[in-house]
Amino acid sequence: MPPPPLDRLIEVIWVMETGPSPHTKERLLPDGSVEFVFDLNEGAFPIFSRENLDRREVFRGNVLCGPHSQPFAIDTSVGTSIAGIHFKPGGARPFVKLPFGELHNSHVGLESLWGQAATNRIREQLLEAQTPESKARVLERTLLACAPMPVRHPAVAFALSEFRATPETQKISEVTEKIGLSPRRFITLFRDEIGLTPKLFCRVRRFQKVLRQISAGQPVNWSDLALKCGYFDQAHFIHDFRDFSGINPSTYTADYRGHANHVPIKPASTKS
Repeated sequence: MPPPPLDRLIEVIWVMETGPSPHTKERLLPDGSVEFVFDLNEGAFPIFSRENLDRREVFRGNVLCGPHSQPFAIDTSVGTSIAGIHFKPGGARPFVKLPFGELHNSHVGLESLWGQAATNRIREQLLEAQTPESKARVLERTLLACAPMPVRHPAVAFALSEFRATPETQKISEVTEKIGLSPRRFITLFRDEIGLTPKLFCRVRRFQKVLRQISAGQPVNWSDLALKCGYFDQAHFIHDFRDFSGINPSTYTADYRGHANHVPIKPASTKS
């Protein structure tokens, strides 16, 4: 966890070094946030398309994973050495001078946003840092150099606080009235900072609420879970779950390996 003022915008700064996984690909599920990923290997950072999890989109060096409402996949067949910044919803906006609605369901090389020289310098500093803690300090200094006093729009901050309590789409009109902006102006402002419309953001966060319930390790009654998380019925719940994950809830629980948003992708079975 970074110190203030970055703690208001960042969930966690992380470093990971690992060998190959037993499974070759992992499905990443959307949570409406943004991730900066710095690849410290000399190779590429393979990401699979969200439309076709078998089609590779290879990125080299540093990648911005935009706010997603669809799953995508990463290659886990080789060893990994990466560092990253996982932002809270809307937290990346002060550091990238671009409306985040343009980055919805997208991956963009950080070089195209920060410039080749700057991103190369950051990567070199990460490689020189000897410990995970010192690598985290590099990323903290980088962000503070971009925005020494990062702030978010107060209307968006208020809306996020309201949505966090109960991520149900029925609250959007109430929040809009409290903010004092026209619905159109609020939606535009929210999408520019978060990357999703308020309605879509609330649906994604409700989906995340479901994943937290499932990953708690308790027996799951799907009908009860659907109602508890604000769905009309079980059919509505399953439809939304498939929209955001590409799989059924039962498939998710069968493939779950301890990380709510990372699901191993099993190779398709072949008949002899």
